[in-house]
Amino acid sequence: MEYKIKEINLADEGRKNIDWAESRMPVLMQLRREFAETKPLEGMKVAGCLHVTKETAVLVETLIAAGAEVSWSGCNPLSTKDDIAAALAAKDISIFAWYGMSNEEFYWAIDKVLEFKPTLTLDDGADLIFRVHSEFSDLAETIIGGTEETTTGVHRLRAMDRAEKLLYPIIAVNDAETKSDFDNVYGTGQSTLDGVLRSTNIIIAGKIVVIAGYGHCGKGLAKNSSGLGADVIITEVDPVQALKAAMDGFRVMKMDEAANLGDLFITATGMKDVIVKKHFKSMKEGAIVCNTGHYDAEINIQDLEDLSTSKREIRKNNEEYLMSDGRKVYLLAKGRLVNLSAAEGHPSEVMDMSFANQLLSLIHLAEEGKSLENKVYGIPGEQDRKIAGLKLSLMGYKIDKLTPEQEAYKDAYFEGT
Repeated sequence: MEYKIKEINLADEGRKNIDWAESRMPVLMQLRREFAETKPLEGMKVAGCLHVTKETAVLVETLIAAGAEVSWSGCNPLSTKDDIAAALAAKDISIFAWYGMSNEEFYWAIDKVLEFKPTLTLDDGADLIFRVHSEFSDLAETIIGGTEETTTGVHRLRAMDRAEKLLYPIIAVNDAETKSDFDNVYGTGQSTLDGVLRSTNIIIAGKIVVIAGYGHCGKGLAKNSSGLGADVIITEVDPVQALKAAMDGFRVMKMDEAANLGDLFITATGMKDVIVKKHFKSMKEGAIVCNTGHYDAEINIQDLEDLSTSKREIRKNNEEYLMSDGRKVYLLAKGRLVNLSAAEGHPSEVMDMSFANQLLSLIHLAEEGKSLENKVYGIPGEQDRKIAGLKLSLMGYKIDKLTPEQEAYKDAYFEGT
């Protein structure tokens, strides 16, 4: 099987990490055992473009157990874990990914995966999907459907849906409650700070942490930062989200005001130019800036370069910029998602549910995709409840059930006082 990775000799280390992830992902492993018997993905060819982590490896091997052929690339130049890529390659899985890819290499890898001529696609950020639409539209004729993992990608794909430009149906896995309310909130909240700590070793307690965006990811970040003793400031453009942040007890202000207060800045918006030249100019000495959104456009790095006289990598994934006025500003992970570039990404326990959604969505597409319109679809509520129920059960929790009388009362319109 063809592959291109950093170093195949890392395979044993990668296999240990995958084994650890399997022990933390009971829902996906239970589904693997079930679908290894029924093979619902038999005959399907899945092209994946998603962060190459130990959790992703568990998903890849589950797809194969369910009958699929798989070819894979990373969805970010700095998020691939080379030991994991090696472990997959060592099992004859077609993979094209390594840490530190150039932009040219990144898209080369996606194109190599598309040579596979997939019937299903699995994406994080929609780069593979857009590559099909822009450069390889002929492949869409045999693609039954695809899935999208992250908020940024779903936003882009819904825009394509509104413009009637989609060439095949997409399931927005990100919008599942068992994904966005857990992976985005608890996963991002913890793993982003993990990336910050690995690249800086600062103490969060007592710091002023400025978080741009109060969506699912921003909420998780604010909660975790506050829990570690930080004074949290939220910047927002959405008045509803800003009001939620205020009601949750956080300070809310414009980035122009927050720029000269923050010790640590984290962008989590999906929008470009959240932190720009005027903000860098007013930051205090030693300010740390990083991003946890999918793309590296949230922090205008060119503006930082223009204001600085020199830069150096002072720690791994930590660049010190010396400003013309003598101040130092620190940029983590080159402005890419710090939780994956500087740490290991979301914990396995929350990716368990996200990737269970991926698996079930691909099976649904394999079975029903040919009858679907070329639109973006949500996750059915019964799938969310199935995954949540499995997770609770495997964690040892039990919940109540409605009695027949309560079921009847739920739908009764004639009951009054």
